Amino acid sequence: MIDGLIAGHLVGLAETRQGKNGSNFVLAKVKATAGDGESLIVNVIAFATEAGAALMALDDGDALTLAGALTPKVWTDKQGNTRPALDMVASQVLTAYHAARKQQAP
Repeated sequence: MIDGLIAGHLVGLAETRQGKNGSNFVLAKVKATAGDGESLIVNVIAFATEAGAALMALDDGDALTLAGALTPKVWTDKQGNTRPALDMVASQVLTAYHAARKQQAP
């Protein structure tokens, strides 16, 4: 696993699910731009309550930054091209709302 910081835009809406042991977690997809200008899809899961609540408060297309553990993946599209992807276990979520709130704190 790699500790990472990802900035991008939420794709669709985040959704809450319940695990087999009864604990809740949040799933989301984030579109991030790589250094070469190509877009990556980051599959996000958040077990932390605050991170999950922040994801659930966002709408499709909202900008956000995620911190957490990354796992690189590869997937094949319908044309047979291999594409990179990332899986992330998000421990923290930062949005424009959170940044403004922290700046206003005394």
